[in-house]
Amino acid sequence: MLEQQLTTSAPRQQKSSIRYPDWPQLLKHEWSRWQGAVQAATGGPRILIATGVGGHLPVVTLDSLLAVALTLRGAEVHLLLCDQTLPACEQLTFHKVSNPAAFAAQGISEKTCRSCFNGGSGVYRALGVPFHLYSEFITPEIKQWVTELAAAIPLDEIAGYQLDGLRVGEHALAGALRFFARGTLENEPLAEPVLRHYFKAALLTTSAARRCLRQYHFACATFHHGIYVPQGLVGEVARQEGVRVANWQVAYRKKSFIFSHHDTYHHTMLTEPVSTWENISWTPHLETETMDYLKSRWQGTRDWIWFHETPQEDLEAIIREVGVDLSRPCIGLLTNVMWDAQLHYPANAFPNMKEWIIQTIQYFARRPELQLVIRIHPAELRGTVKSRQLMADEIRQVFPELPPNIFVIPPESQISTYVMMAQCNAVIIYGTKTGVELTSMGVPVIVGGEAWIRNKGLTLDARSVDEYFKILDQLPFSQPLEPAIIERGRKYAYHFFFRRMIPVASIEPTEEAKSYRIQLSGLDDLLPGKDPGLDTICNGILHGSDFVYPAELYPHGSV
Repeated sequence: MLEQQLTTSAPRQQKSSIRYPDWPQLLKHEWSRWQGAVQAATGGPRILIATGVGGHLPVVTLDSLLAVALTLRGAEVHLLLCDQTLPACEQLTFHKVSNPAAFAAQGISEKTCRSCFNGGSGVYRALGVPFHLYSEFITPEIKQWVTELAAAIPLDEIAGYQLDGLRVGEHALAGALRFFARGTLENEPLAEPVLRHYFKAALLTTSAARRCLRQYHFACATFHHGIYVPQGLVGEVARQEGVRVANWQVAYRKKSFIFSHHDTYHHTMLTEPVSTWENISWTPHLETETMDYLKSRWQGTRDWIWFHETPQEDLEAIIREVGVDLSRPCIGLLTNVMWDAQLHYPANAFPNMKEWIIQTIQYFARRPELQLVIRIHPAELRGTVKSRQLMADEIRQVFPELPPNIFVIPPESQISTYVMMAQCNAVIIYGTKTGVELTSMGVPVIVGGEAWIRNKGLTLDARSVDEYFKILDQLPFSQPLEPAIIERGRKYAYHFFFRRMIPVASIEPTEEAKSYRIQLSGLDDLLPGKDPGLDTICNGILHGSDFVYPAELYPHGSV
């Protein structure tokens, strides 16, 4: 009987290189015990794992692990997937769609949707916990209303559209920008039909999430990222319905994840109270552990997200390639990928990154005594979604010939960002996380955008264009950061990389880039007290405790 169940329940594999978790196989000697745990958890605190996109293998992998771990802690876990309901979602990008014009005309193809749904549904059905589909919560009347609204609304009103106070249009636009891998939809021939698809998908997700949450009364909804379509809309609805939200994202360090309460980490990391980390009892061991890890990031040896295979760290070679004169003051500037996480950040000094960099170049053109070294983010070309709007092209359109004191390091260059920026009097950033590392190195950092290092008492944070240029007027600075600020920066770096990035022992990286699998000896590996990282995550989801891993209590690591 069990052998037959293992055969029929195992999830279908779409490609030979893709392996979704096969829970009946992982638990083949304990399947009856697992079924008993599911039955025992019925009536416990209801937790919704709102995966949404079944074809997102890393998400299904961790979400299914959380479903098992939370069930073992007495939670009645429910799972939610789109079942070929949405005309567009975050699973699609311009580069992944074989025929963008066909997608613009018709939405996602049936084949793509079916493949996506089969991946996640096979895993979730096998687990035997309550499993819901978007279509259960979308009536024909809702579908008709959504179709009519998405077709009739003026294009320029979509981005600002709110449904009962929910920012539906903002997430639709963010989804469309991600699809095109651009920071703007200007001059994009397929922009209108694609944006309307994402808007329709956002409305459908909002309706499905609202009916689901009202029907089952969940204590918490947890799901990946918290932006784009569909995840961003689930978060919008959950917050309005009074359901706690726990969002997560793959972190830089191997085997680790960032979780955040209430909203996407893009927002919450900006406002995290400094009391969470500034009173860490700082020891020589923590100092060494922090600096050793930060140095490893130059080559990415301890991370599963990095952007250089063979970084150029030879300073003389870097100087020759860039053409900069280190006998004169150098100011660094680090960009982000233009399309990434295009949400509204009230504290930003500039409306967008392009405007920031253009005005900054214009400023430095009037300061010939200073050199500006612009490092374009390597993820433009090496990220999961390759950018179709390149910063170098945007700069070239405005400045066909750059002023002689301004230098650009293109995204394809293997030049080590760390080595180059370490030579700078100060570094200007918009949203990059590298600001965390630079302050630990003693380099003054100026923030013009939504960088997480903002509001930590470590950087010069511009809240308006006028304030930004007043800060630049102080350049070059007379000295590097004071020792007390450097130590504070290292405390935050430790908090950020070791405490907010939560390790999970049963996750193992695979040979494929940015992918991982579940490795267990049995259900006991997932019980409370077995894995401090998993305990931190589950306690946060179940009880609302901080998603802060007490790394200082495990000096040799727990994974």
